[in-house]
Amino acid sequence: MSETVKRFTGGCLCGALRYEAEGEPLYTGYCYCADCRKASGSGCIPFMGFSSRAVRFTGEPRQFWSKNYKGKDAVRNFCPTCGSLVFGGEVGQDDSHTLYAGTLDSPALFQPTMAIFLRDRAPWAPLPPGLEHCDTMPE
Repeated sequence: MSETVKRFTGGCLCGALRYEAEGEPLYTGYCYCADCRKASGSGCIPFMGFSSRAVRFTGEPRQFWSKNYKGKDAVRNFCPTCGSLVFGGEVGQDDSHTLYAGTLDSPALFQPTMAIFLRDRAPWAPLPPGLEHCDTMPE
């Protein structure tokens, strides 16, 4: 009997930047930090974390670098054609990547478990019930 490996596929609005991830995500949730709000133009970013070994990318992203809450470099990757924000992390350098769940081909695959950076949540941003809550990044 063969075991079916879960696959997550997605990409940008125009299709020029794509990904495929295999297996279960390492973590999933909503990030309410100020950077995610501003990068997305929304109240939060729904995210899924995968080992870099589990994700393959096609297309050439454009990158935006900023400092994270600990002062370290963070990189966001977006499509240079349509501008869609697709994933976080530096390909070939980081051990894991954050895929933005809004880019999934099958959005029903996203199963959030946590809400992070609640200290920065805008009062109008909805907070789904039943999630683990963290004021910043969980340990």
